[in-house]
Amino acid sequence: MIRPPAALSALLLAVATAVVPAAPTHAADIPCPRPAVATPTGIPPRPVPPADDPVNSAVGGAALATHGLVVPAGAKPPPAVTATTWIVADLDTGEVLGACGPHVYQTPASVQKTLLAATVMDKLDPNRTVTAVPGDLDIEVRSSAVGIVPGGKYQISTLWLGLLLNSGNDAANALARLAGGGGADGVARTVAAMNAEAERLGARQTHAVTPSGLDGKGQFTSAYDLALIARKDFANADFRKYVLTRSAQMPAQPQLKKAGFQFQNENKLIFNYPGAMGGKTGFTTVARHSYVGAAQRNGRRLVVTLLGAEARPMRGWQQGAALLDWGFALPRTESVGKLVTPEEMAARQAADTPARAESGTTPSKRAAPGVHSSGPGPMTVSLAIGIAILLAGTPLLLLLTQRNRRRPARR
Repeated sequence: MIRPPAALSALLLAVATAVVPAAPTHAADIPCPRPAVATPTGIPPRPVPPADDPVNSAVGGAALATHGLVVPAGAKPPPAVTATTWIVADLDTGEVLGACGPHVYQTPASVQKTLLAATVMDKLDPNRTVTAVPGDLDIEVRSSAVGIVPGGKYQISTLWLGLLLNSGNDAANALARLAGGGGADGVARTVAAMNAEAERLGARQTHAVTPSGLDGKGQFTSAYDLALIARKDFANADFRKYVLTRSAQMPAQPQLKKAGFQFQNENKLIFNYPGAMGGKTGFTTVARHSYVGAAQRNGRRLVVTLLGAEARPMRGWQQGAALLDWGFALPRTESVGKLVTPEEMAARQAADTPARAESGTTPSKRAAPGVHSSGPGPMTVSLAIGIAILLAGTPLLLLLTQRNRRRPARR
């Protein structure tokens, strides 16, 4: 068997490696700090999430594509919390300061109401008076309700307060129905609009089935997605006013012989954390505890989102407060990723559309900004041509090599 010279073998190996790179290696996920507490019994099984998508898991930066911990190099370890996934980010710059499984699929519970707010708050006149209908009370037995009654008349602003302070699922249905046109299909139309808004924001792990966050088949979100949604919410002055309201009054309905009553804000962060900006709590037996909260300190505004938490040894808002403290202690220059903007998502879609149309491919989800799917590029094609030429000329090179070996060396 004729063997090529060592130099030729090395060249062939180098070119082949360039054309067909080795499979990438991934470091093992770093475990997130968790307290040593027993898992509660009797918890229903979690829904099976969709498979991870490498492109969507890297929205905001490649470092965020992990099920484990990602924090700046040399940073103090974050507090141990029971939340399965979480993220801390800057509301103004969009820098992600740290996270645990930021793109891992989770069930949202009532923090999904923040997506309802992000989708329709600007579309409903807060001073408009509306009438509740029986379908607004179509919610799970013993689930959270603020107490509106069919035939009752309420201002839209009161419904928002009932939604965000008291987590009223009845208020969620009423607002979704009204935003969707007020008819029998109003809720369904608003849920579709919520999913379209999530897509526009870049929230690729989010799929809403209910406007309230009550569990529904195929309903998911992620800590990263919730931060994107919260960023839009906290840019809205009405939202900021509502979530900082400590208590509100549900008006009496004399025609129905119903007395008015007061309800309280369930988010204890606003009562106990200096600089608190408000947020939203959530819980279902499947989703467990979820939380979105924000605070400002020394001209800096941070948001924290967490999912899949237990209430002991710390409640959801307390876990959020601990993570906010950790985030505020980091230098402003620290970052492990970015909250993308709708403009970045739109620009990426526009850049991808001509190429997709030419190739005849239609992805189920648009590619993330700054993330490129693998495929042959100009360099790969050039290398392929080069290796073809090299392989075609190899027999001639081998023949010349053998002839040179038979000739006596000149002295």
